[in-house]
Amino acid sequence: MSERQLRINVNVITSGSHPGAWRAPEGHRFGFVDVDHYQQAARIAERGLLDAVFLADQVSMAPDIGSGPGWGIMDPVVTVGAMAAVTQWIGFIATASTTFNHPYNIARTFASLDHVTRGRIGLNLVTTMADEAASNFGLSILPVRDDRYTRAAEFADVAIALWDSWEDLALVADQTTGIFADMSRIHKINHVGPNFSVAGPLQVPRSPQGRPLLVQAGGSHQGRDLAARYADAIFSASHLIDEGRTYYADIKERARRFGRDPDSIAVLPGLSLIIGGTEAEAKARKKELDELAGLSDQRLLRLFANRVGLEPEEIEIDRPFPAEHLNRLSLHPRSHGFADAILALAKDRTMTVRELIDHGVGHRRVVGSPEQVADTMEEWFKGRAADGFNIMCDIFPSGLEAFVDHVIPILQRRGLSRREYSGKTLRDHYGLPRPASIYETPLTKGVDHLHRAAS
Repeated sequence: MSERQLRINVNVITSGSHPGAWRAPEGHRFGFVDVDHYQQAARIAERGLLDAVFLADQVSMAPDIGSGPGWGIMDPVVTVGAMAAVTQWIGFIATASTTFNHPYNIARTFASLDHVTRGRIGLNLVTTMADEAASNFGLSILPVRDDRYTRAAEFADVAIALWDSWEDLALVADQTTGIFADMSRIHKINHVGPNFSVAGPLQVPRSPQGRPLLVQAGGSHQGRDLAARYADAIFSASHLIDEGRTYYADIKERARRFGRDPDSIAVLPGLSLIIGGTEAEAKARKKELDELAGLSDQRLLRLFANRVGLEPEEIEIDRPFPAEHLNRLSLHPRSHGFADAILALAKDRTMTVRELIDHGVGHRRVVGSPEQVADTMEEWFKGRAADGFNIMCDIFPSGLEAFVDHVIPILQRRGLSRREYSGKTLRDHYGLPRPASIYETPLTKGVDHLHRAAS
């Protein structure tokens, strides 16, 4: 699109992003394993003309599964396939760990998904930060951060080379001549690196998008470099608009240093939403969900303390975060993005721990009317703190329906959100061109037969 508009994904977190969602009257207690639940969310998101449905993942069981489904229960690849089958336009972004997967398998899986969905797939590459995951894959401890990110960069290089190993005109399928594939346009990648040795080529022809959209969540220095070097979209965690602007500018500058067009990368902060007809109604909805989840002051304090690496006795819920513990807070969380976001709030000496928690200890939470949600999205977007958002809804489907039916029309009237899909692929939705294969030369470039047929 020539006019800059919001990129909006919805993160479908089991029954909803609020821990009380599964107990709510309109919630779905078994939604986390019910394909109909995910398919309904995908249809609603497509009705709202959103860019994509996003599925996060973790490769170990959540420590608090006794009180709720958590997130990342089902394999996102399987779930995405089911959602894509009942939709036509909306994209899908599924998560895979570079620490515990092999790039050939992931490249093949996501190229296959891109064919199956006719070009609507994105891959969210994560390095995995949960220590508990290591023992599920034969390791006693999680590899150190630097090693995980070095492996992730090599993983991305291998995946891109494999996706590009078939040039666009390699698949001929000429029934008259009997030539099925032009072998001169299919390339071994012959990669040998510190983590992987992959000959290639990929057994799957180049997909409708050329390559799936690449997504990453970069918070640490290593993560930001990885995201700026490879990602088409970046998931971030910022609570304050100035913090968001700083992150946004940093990512764009890193991308420029890697020789990329900064405007081709979408920075998408997480936004956790509780929407009511009025602000008072939204707050009442949150209060009801908090009570359903058993979020007493004592439990809130315990959960928050555990999140930031302190003992509950070291914090008072109705006083500011202790200044003497700020340095400990910045060092503890395994996600640098979340750590920086919480630290930015904790430094505000006018904010109590309760208010800090209400703001969201993961992603920024907005509790309010449709107009208030639209206002904050517009402020961040026009203020160059975001190119769009990765939204989370308190309960599925009702929270997503509230966003689609009441927030999207406001954004459309303001010219910030599309009124129709202008293309068929996820790259089209993001306004990105279809990349040429890295193996093509000016003499061999052409139009992909599969892409042309799909369009």
